[in-house]
Amino acid sequence: MKRIVTAAAVAILTGFVLPDGGAQAQTAPSGIRTAQAPKPVATDASAQRRRPLRRVPIYRQDQWEPDVYPRYNPGPNAVRSCTATYVQEYRPSGTVITPRMNCYWRPG
Repeated sequence: MKRIVTAAAVAILTGFVLPDGGAQAQTAPSGIRTAQAPKPVATDASAQRRRPLRRVPIYRQDQWEPDVYPRYNPGPNAVRSCTATYVQEYRPSGTVITPRMNCYWRPG
């Protein structure tokens, strides 16, 4: 709102400051007025071209696929068999015992 009021005040003040020569140019005959068409003034805002927004295509997957490896279909009635053990790991801080799990699919 402050910008609108400021712009209106500046426009009113420039009307008082302009000499009467500006009013005489407006009363010139129409033939002269078309020959002296004003050239557009390049300002900072008008000199810059607006670049079109870049659109990123989004493709939906037809079927949801889990992020597991290997990706294959084990077939109907498949059962996942897993074995869990504890394994020693040698680290710089010392030897630690960590759980390990190995799984595979087998026909059910």
